[in-house]
Amino acid sequence: MRSLVFFGLVLFLAESGLAQKPHPCHSPPLLSGSLSVSARDGQDWSFAKYRYDAFGQRIHIREFGQHDNKSFHLNMLFLFRERVVYSINMRNKTCQKNPLQTAFHPLMIPRNASLLGQVVLGGSSGPGEGLLVNTWTGVIPETQGKYMATVTEFGCIPVSVIYYTTQMGWVVTSYFNAVKGIEDPDQLNPPSFCTDAQTEETMLNFYSGFF
Repeated sequence: MRSLVFFGLVLFLAESGLAQKPHPCHSPPLLSGSLSVSARDGQDWSFAKYRYDAFGQRIHIREFGQHDNKSFHLNMLFLFRERVVYSINMRNKTCQKNPLQTAFHPLMIPRNASLLGQVVLGGSSGPGEGLLVNTWTGVIPETQGKYMATVTEFGCIPVSVIYYTTQMGWVVTSYFNAVKGIEDPDQLNPPSFCTDAQTEETMLNFYSGFF
């Protein structure tokens, strides 16, 4: 009997050790929350509420911020499958439509990412005092841009992403108040007054859409 108990304990410890080893992961396909973005050494910044739909490859962002010392407010709907982005003005019931250059990249840690470390944000003295997170680093092949991404150990919820581009320099994105699911899916569809919007010539990518 003791040998069986001991064998079971060994299996439990072995499985626990394997479970504790972080692996690249996918974030929930439907996610809502808030984020902040800072670029060009803090010259450009914004705060936004977002809705993220990996199934339909759609992202809706309502944000305010500062670019070139000028404040802005934006309501943008990125439809990656259609390759368009809508800038929506709910007050005036107007809509601007631009071609979208960027391909959809799901919130995930790529398989070729390297684990930088696992830490507890906050405190580790008692339950509920801290958050266990994993930080990964890597290079995006298409742009050769470097990134450092932090996600929660449980659920793979994004916490922060630091990404380098030659155009913007270091772009720092912090996520907070994340909730699985989307309360109002209709906000991931263009409003009715956008139906007749003509596509502008200026092409945008995801970050130029922000600023």
